[in-house]
Amino acid sequence: MRVVIAEDMAILRAGLVQLLEDEGHEVVAAVHDAERLKAAVAEHSPDVVVSDIRMPPTHTDEGLHAALELRRDAPRLPVLIFSQYVEARYAARLLSSGSAGVGYLLKERVLDAQDFVDALGRVAAGGTALDPEVVAQLVGASPSRSAVDTLTPREREVLGLMAEGRSNVAIARQLVVSERSVEKHVANIFTKLDLPVSETDHRRVLAVLHHLGS
Repeated sequence: MRVVIAEDMAILRAGLVQLLEDEGHEVVAAVHDAERLKAAVAEHSPDVVVSDIRMPPTHTDEGLHAALELRRDAPRLPVLIFSQYVEARYAARLLSSGSAGVGYLLKERVLDAQDFVDALGRVAAGGTALDPEVVAQLVGASPSRSAVDTLTPREREVLGLMAEGRSNVAIARQLVVSERSVEKHVANIFTKLDLPVSETDHRRVLAVLHHLGS
């Protein structure tokens, strides 16, 4: 993968570069602010972008605004937000862009470097990678809470794993149930949330998140 990284902490930025290069990926640019991020994407046309949220000059939400602009101009550009903070409102806007290739991970909850690399690869391939805390806040912010309330505890668990980008096979392994059982739960979730069933995992995840986080 050809990657652009935007991270204002020099040590973490260097660590991400080293990690990805050790895995055989090419970091074509590693910058520390949102304006340089946009310029780097325009110059290099990367396969995927990794961006923090809070960067200079105000250290509020420059990175997320830049990601929204990048997705607006290039809806198929894969973007992984890597931050300490959950910004549910902007996350919902990012996820509702209508195309695949979106991730949102929390720095303190990524305990294994390979998990990060795998998640980035999933996003670059057009999938999703969402931290459960991000999913929880999106669900909690949903105006369609009554529909979510109709889900059983197991269906909520399956929905959370779906939103993280897990396939039916991966969900079955995680919950120690059969794949057929997961398929039934997924069908029930789409029925209760009035969402069309799709055989494409990343499209079904984005549809669910768009419904819950809009």
